[in-house]
Amino acid sequence: MIAENKNEKSDPFMDEPWNDSARQPFIKIRGLTKRFGNFAAVDSVDLDIYRGELFSILGASGCGKTTLLRMLAGFETPTDGSITIDGVETTRMPPYKRPVNMMFQSYALFPHMTVAKNIAYGLNKEGIGKSDIERRVADSINLVQLDGFEERMPHQLSGGQCQRVALARALIKRPKVLLLDEPLAALDKKLREQTQFELASLQDDLGITFIVVTHDQEEAMTLSSRVAVMKEGQLAQIGTPREIYEYPKTRFAADFIGTINLFEGEIETVSDGLMRIRCDDTDSTILAFEGEGRSAGDRICIAVRPEKIFISKGKPESQHWVALQGIVHDLGYKGNLSIYRVELPSKRVVQVSAQNRRRLSKRTLEWDDEVYISWDPRSAVVLDE
Repeated sequence: MIAENKNEKSDPFMDEPWNDSARQPFIKIRGLTKRFGNFAAVDSVDLDIYRGELFSILGASGCGKTTLLRMLAGFETPTDGSITIDGVETTRMPPYKRPVNMMFQSYALFPHMTVAKNIAYGLNKEGIGKSDIERRVADSINLVQLDGFEERMPHQLSGGQCQRVALARALIKRPKVLLLDEPLAALDKKLREQTQFELASLQDDLGITFIVVTHDQEEAMTLSSRVAVMKEGQLAQIGTPREIYEYPKTRFAADFIGTINLFEGEIETVSDGLMRIRCDDTDSTILAFEGEGRSAGDRICIAVRPEKIFISKGKPESQHWVALQGIVHDLGYKGNLSIYRVELPSKRVVQVSAQNRRRLSKRTLEWDDEVYISWDPRSAVVLDE
């Protein structure tokens, strides 16, 4: 069975090996660079990935994430740098010798082959015995819950079923590392959400190291033990989904993951880590913590997520919170939450999201309503760049 070593695997979600200096990375990438002419698609990337991780590389189109994945697979030769997998340098090793398999975005199923034959293709090429192939194909089909579909052709399958066939074909060779290039991009939204959990559960059962390339923020956050946010061939930030979302280090990481409100200004005072900041475009002073090492007169940028902000018609009672007055400029209803864009007297617009906890037939806030928006200063994140 593919999952025969399940009990030997570690759980990267639980023990966080990246925080343990005694643990050795399973995949070690150092100074990895790929140039096409004068253009550096991947630029001096250093990255450690640990055994059993479901690691996502997240970025916009053209950021270099697929080129990085292809170098791991052996389909692109690095201009510089090294790749080591399980203690063996694979930088210039041909793809068929690497302990790696890749699942392509298009799934690349053979249209003239049945489900079973598609899954068995790699084993047939290796000349493995017929009885062993049949057993491993049956195990793989059971693993991805496609029992009864063995003799169907790809055109007789749904998008989700094709994705499972491609996944089974990639896993049947028992790779140490599975690379997935936009694995859920071809699925509709509801199926994609369902498959995210199925893929994470399957990876947990197998204990195989998965590396997923995606442009979908929600997909990366749902699937991953850790996420690397990529920008222009470099890694902008690496961390757990919670770290990336709640504690972004740069404006790019903060703005790329989810929705965020950015406030720039000059520090007026700092006391016990609490900063009082005169903002450029709010005509007011706001508060934020994390002021160590900063002093009055410093320029600063802070970020506040829309769901950290409260909206009300009445003025907040707490004097220790940030409170700004404005009018509802736009609003949208999304079922589980409502989105408000509040225009301040300075014409700056701040986005707020509010969970719809009660079932109401009418809105409690309308366009042009005068409102207060408020948040705890601890909810603001100070950005380095």
